[in-house]
Amino acid sequence: MSISTIDLHMHTTLSDGTDTPQEIFANVKQAGIGLFSVTDHDSIKSARIVSALRKEGDPVFIPGVEFSCRDEEGKYHILGYGYDPDAAAIRDIVAYGHRLRLSKLNRRLEHLKQEFHFTFTEKEQEDLAGLDNPGKPHIAALMIAHGYAADIRSAIRDYLNKLHIPSENIRPEDAIRGILGAGGIPVLAHPSYGSGDQLIMGEEMDSRLRRLTAFGLKGLECFYSGFTEKIRNEVLSFAEQYDLYVTAGSDYHGSAKMVELGDTGLEQPYPDGLQRFLQDVRKNEAAEG
Repeated sequence: MSISTIDLHMHTTLSDGTDTPQEIFANVKQAGIGLFSVTDHDSIKSARIVSALRKEGDPVFIPGVEFSCRDEEGKYHILGYGYDPDAAAIRDIVAYGHRLRLSKLNRRLEHLKQEFHFTFTEKEQEDLAGLDNPGKPHIAALMIAHGYAADIRSAIRDYLNKLHIPSENIRPEDAIRGILGAGGIPVLAHPSYGSGDQLIMGEEMDSRLRRLTAFGLKGLECFYSGFTEKIRNEVLSFAEQYDLYVTAGSDYHGSAKMVELGDTGLEQPYPDGLQRFLQDVRKNEAAEG
């Protein structure tokens, strides 16, 4: 493959992106990306939808997912690649994550009503609950429609981020176990970024990786749209130290973020960890096919 034709981290309307799976597939082709994965938050529906769209000669597609995780030590986003979407192990984690999101949704709506007197119709609330991945951006869009906020950024900053809801999240070990149980490869997304503006490097990163690799983590997203060269080189060093796979992703969300498809910072020659990942994840795909 040529330079910058791999993008293994992007989101559709099935989570918090603005492109439908059909639109993101068309945009991937237009961008000249040769191999890609759609990694919607806590959702694996795109694996089937995009796979069904592909024809001979189209970009190579790897089923993906991104689980939003948290434990006593902090926040993690765990990517999963090359899994079997029919496997109970990963479907159970997706279902659990959806239940947690619905619980947060209901508490956010109730808090907006109690604290700010923001009300929504029963139909609007049912539509929110019917989404694959209801979250802050979806509530924010509804707030804008009602004139409660001027834009998504202010809706989240001035209202939704001020709701102190006790955190319920998938634990990283459970996400990793689910991905492995479905024959997939678990990878830590944007490893240096934690909650908010938190930057994780050095000993803190090392401590995280000792814990996560003990759970079965197999890779690091070393090439990422938001990484400086210094961060990228440190994450690559950790991948080599722990003998982990290397992946590359833009974290494209359509118009929701100022990130373009293929913006990963990846250049040739590809590091050994990425070469091994591409070989092994395709073996998984061939075995399942």
